[in-house]
Amino acid sequence: MEIPRHWRLKKQRYGLIGEVCPHCDHKIFPPRDVCPNCGDEAKEQFAFSGKGEVYSYTTVYEAPAGFDANAPYTVAIVKLEEGPMLTAQLTDIGNQPVEIGMPVEMVTRKMRNDGDERGLIVYGYKFRRRQDAPQITA
Repeated sequence: MEIPRHWRLKKQRYGLIGEVCPHCDHKIFPPRDVCPNCGDEAKEQFAFSGKGEVYSYTTVYEAPAGFDANAPYTVAIVKLEEGPMLTAQLTDIGNQPVEIGMPVEMVTRKMRNDGDERGLIVYGYKFRRRQDAPQITA
């Protein structure tokens, strides 16, 4: 990803900043400027809580270029408390099993390096098991 694009997306990636439609109150992530619910203009920023639950998940064993050092890793569709669904990597789960409906929260983590060891370090959102959620015992 080029540096200007990285900076344009930093609110979205570091703080889960999306939009809310002033006409129908539909919460939108990622930001789109047009509400997918009613079709009207939606440019009001909205900060999501970062809390949600696992809607679906899979484990990636053969990662794409740039992410191969992280393999295997788990990617989930997370349904935020406010409604939108997004795709994100799960982190800090250790040996705990992942389950549909597992409560999760957004955390900022390193995604990858762009370039060599002196290149841009790209951070973004990932999700971990919510700290206030009961632990699952297998």
